[in-house]
Amino acid sequence: MPATNLPQRPVDRSPGPRTPSRPGHSPALTSGSGRAAALIGTLAVCQAALMVGLGLLITGPASGIWPLTSEDRVNEGFERLRTGTLTDVSLVASEAGNTATVIVLTMLACLGLLLIPRLPRWREAVFLAVSVSLQALVFLVISVSVDRERPDVERLDSSPPTSSYTSGHTGAATALYAGLAVLALSRVRGPWRRAVGGLLLLIPLVVAVARLYRGMHHPSDVLGGLMNGTLALLIVGRTLMNDGGSPAPPPSNAVGIALQATAERTEHVAGHTVVIVNPTVTDDSRCETLRLILEQHGRHSVEFVSTTADDPGGGQAAAAVRDGASLVVVCGGDGTIRAAADALAGTGVPLAVVPCGTGNLLARNLGLPTTPAAALDLALSGSVRAIDLGRIEGDSLPATHFTAMSGAGLDAAMLENTGDGAKSAIGWPAYVVAGVRSLRAPRMSVSIRLDNGPVLHRTARMVLLANIGRVQGGAALVPAAEPDDGLLDLAVFDPRGPGGWLRVGGILLRGRSKPPRPSAEGSFPPADSSGNETPVEYFTFRRAELRFDSAQPREFDGDPVRPGRLLIAEVRPGALAVLLPSRDE
Repeated sequence: MPATNLPQRPVDRSPGPRTPSRPGHSPALTSGSGRAAALIGTLAVCQAALMVGLGLLITGPASGIWPLTSEDRVNEGFERLRTGTLTDVSLVASEAGNTATVIVLTMLACLGLLLIPRLPRWREAVFLAVSVSLQALVFLVISVSVDRERPDVERLDSSPPTSSYTSGHTGAATALYAGLAVLALSRVRGPWRRAVGGLLLLIPLVVAVARLYRGMHHPSDVLGGLMNGTLALLIVGRTLMNDGGSPAPPPSNAVGIALQATAERTEHVAGHTVVIVNPTVTDDSRCETLRLILEQHGRHSVEFVSTTADDPGGGQAAAAVRDGASLVVVCGGDGTIRAAADALAGTGVPLAVVPCGTGNLLARNLGLPTTPAAALDLALSGSVRAIDLGRIEGDSLPATHFTAMSGAGLDAAMLENTGDGAKSAIGWPAYVVAGVRSLRAPRMSVSIRLDNGPVLHRTARMVLLANIGRVQGGAALVPAAEPDDGLLDLAVFDPRGPGGWLRVGGILLRGRSKPPRPSAEGSFPPADSSGNETPVEYFTFRRAELRFDSAQPREFDGDPVRPGRLLIAEVRPGALAVLLPSRDE
């Protein structure tokens, strides 16, 4: 439906509180950096106290307790294993945790994160730099608080004027290489990221073994180094990398430098950006994080508007189009995104999807992360692509659009039976629980007409009209459905008894394999040699008309609507412009 035809409702256009800051800097820096620094500082004191306490325990009351009494034998065993080749290899491994090596590699990694296109940006760079620095700071506190002699074996390196507890090489290697592994596994996409992450995680362990081999530390010293580096990563990561809302942005000085470098290389993005937020799933802290990410990508003219119970996103999106917005960002669930997409259909104004709901089906099928900040950052680094929409209407229901899936029967009953409290408590598994309760719903009879073809008569537990195919957990409810193929898919589920449901599960587990489709005459082959009918039938169409023998529960993109006996759907190819990651990412 054209955006200009939507009713005009009052819209909350307050952009949220702003804190004065230098030009080009997000107010999130000044509103949250103090809290982040205080939290990191407090936890760092706790980390230092824990590590010092363990060191005093190892060198004091626990020194005569196994396994500490066996540490000398471990060091002597490594001494007996020494060969020329192993000694050379251990030197290389040990140098991977050397102070100079760690400092240089940390600087290069941070510069790469800030300057190389398509890589993570200032938050990840600050995470890495602060983690390595925190580990080093705690190591210094430990060194002056705990006095422990080095192992009584021949040492292959000169002994620095620090205590044997903890291993500084191992701690620094853990903070650097494990930190890079965290970024590779959580922020980088590609088939090689797991292999790279695994190799990076092995480096601290190799450094630890090398330090034992070279006679520089007791086993408990290297374990302490691993623990010190890991605690530094956990403290900084939970504070700076958590997009859930409570953690705040990092220290303002470091971030200011990063933003200045980013601003110098980012072209100004013309136009006004409107961010539509569902306040039931989005708080002020998350909004400030999103504002910061937008400013990093050159979008400094940003306006935040909230949905209401009477207007779940359509009116706000329509107003954004009328006001000349160049980008509409929607932070909410599939229902909020559907309402905004309905208003944006055919306008050419791009949509950026920020998944904040329970299902987030559209985001999952478009290849976006389900973490809001990561999804926005990745989308803004990509380009505009056109995807299809489904236009749907029914008896007593005005025409609207859906982006993911709509349907009738069991799925709609399941959504009706899922309470908001359950969704908040356990997330999307609440749908599964409600689905089990809905299995007793009676089978329905439906007449199906596709693209002016013959009328097909079926019984069904549920029918799905799909623009996308995959749901939570990677299950492919409609394996062939794609959001940009110019078609919609229809799935008719009619399992009979426990065996039928098991066969449905088998079909879903096969993923993208295509189950039997109807012939041109509308007849279906049996699913197996026993002659049993298939429990799932799939169709593709441009226009579908579904008539039920009695009023059925119905849903559009996860939102229950009024029950009825009619659904009419047709595809609108390429109707919605969406900002998406590049296909090669």
